Amino acid sequence: MEINESTIKDCKLKVHNVEKEIAKGIIGQENIIRQVLLGVLTGGNILLEGVPGLGKTQLVKTLAKVMDLSFSRIQFTPDLMPADVVGTNMYVEDNHGKGHFEYQKGPVFANLLLADEINRATPKTQSAMLEAMQEMTVTVGNNTYELPQPFMVLATQNPIEMEGTYPLPEAQLDRFMFKVLVEFPNLDELSRIMDLTVDCIGNEPEKIISSSDILNMRKIINDIPVAKYVKEYALRLVVATHSELPDAPEIARKYLKYGASPRAAQAILKSAKANALLEGRYNVSFDDINYVALPCLRHRIFLNFEAISDGINNDEFIKMLINEIKA
Repeated sequence: MEINESTIKDCKLKVHNVEKEIAKGIIGQENIIRQVLLGVLTGGNILLEGVPGLGKTQLVKTLAKVMDLSFSRIQFTPDLMPADVVGTNMYVEDNHGKGHFEYQKGPVFANLLLADEINRATPKTQSAMLEAMQEMTVTVGNNTYELPQPFMVLATQNPIEMEGTYPLPEAQLDRFMFKVLVEFPNLDELSRIMDLTVDCIGNEPEKIISSSDILNMRKIINDIPVAKYVKEYALRLVVATHSELPDAPEIARKYLKYGASPRAAQAILKSAKANALLEGRYNVSFDDINYVALPCLRHRIFLNFEAISDGINNDEFIKMLINEIKA
């Protein structure tokens, strides 16, 4: 698709209007809204982590309304089974008493799937999500079914220190483009939340764009160029997370147990392109790479005991790495 000044301005205006409309139902959290929109525009799955009651579920429901997307919600619990997610073959009889098996679709068949408290389900059920999140298909028996487009998973999870949670498998974590941390609001934001939810002061969000607009923007984002040296910088960030490589930085050798996969590089470059579009630019900058590096990498690296004993968490390590790998 041809990219020109008019195309860039039109996309930027539409997405900024979406941000404003979402802000009617979600107070504060501008940075989180932006990162979730980057996921929608690139087809990446998003993992939202925070304690209960911070509006994670409300954000996803508001997003579906503003973008006019079909919406489905699965409440993940320890007794949830894979068939509850993807559907199953049911035995049915016709008017003549003849029986046959018919596939009944599960709630995964939607544009926007809210996997609520995803880390409260068992690993067996988590595995049912892997194909949908990566290939955007569902296989039941001998048949494979395409999921509607656009499709993405927006999952919420409670911190793993909380009661009744299971750590997500590394293979599933890697299928999330971003891990976004939802923090507690400040005093002013909390007051505005009370006005909206308790006193019912505010307007209902309205539809701004449609699924066809999202698919068109994805084509535009794919065509945004990335300069060779900017691309190399993104790749160097990912390679630097592998302490076993001979040119790994000293902090990686000291603090890292496992590094990020090639999916991390794909996620950084795709989301950096989308961020450039939302900033009204034709090309990707170093600032775009640095902005998306944190949510792209924080769930894909695993620190060793020495990092934990030194009080270094994933976000702090990534910031150290960005300072180490100069643009």
